[in-house]
Amino acid sequence: MAADPDNHPDPDKSSVADVCLLLRAHAEARWLSNQLAPVLREIELRASISEQQLATALAYLEVLWIEACSRARETESARVELDALGSTDRELREKAYRYHVAVRRLRDGVERRVARLLAVPDVDALPRARPDTPERGRVHRSLRGRPARP
Repeated sequence: MAADPDNHPDPDKSSVADVCLLLRAHAEARWLSNQLAPVLREIELRASISEQQLATALAYLEVLWIEACSRARETESARVELDALGSTDRELREKAYRYHVAVRRLRDGVERRVARLLAVPDVDALPRARPDTPERGRVHRSLRGRPARP
């Protein structure tokens, strides 16, 4: 994060951060649309999935969601880096931010659908376990690692 002595953003690094966010957001959006969404649709429709195959399909969905969370963390890291470096190209920065917002909307919609299919309970709605009982499995582990909104 080297800046010049006058505390202005380094134009080379800020342009790289803008482009990095654009590329990460684009990659995440394509992956969600091309890899995760078709599996979601197939499970939601259940037309081509037998009851015996449903458990396997849901397990595969869980694996895909874990990968989606990893990709989301990479996108959020790129956003944090852009925020930290600032930007000298206002137009490019605004495009990167708009694309990031669009990807977050897509991610949120996919997350709701995945949570519904995997029957992820709301932690606050669950009854409390006895104090001597470990509280494992309260929140689906793949949703636990999702990046929080800034």
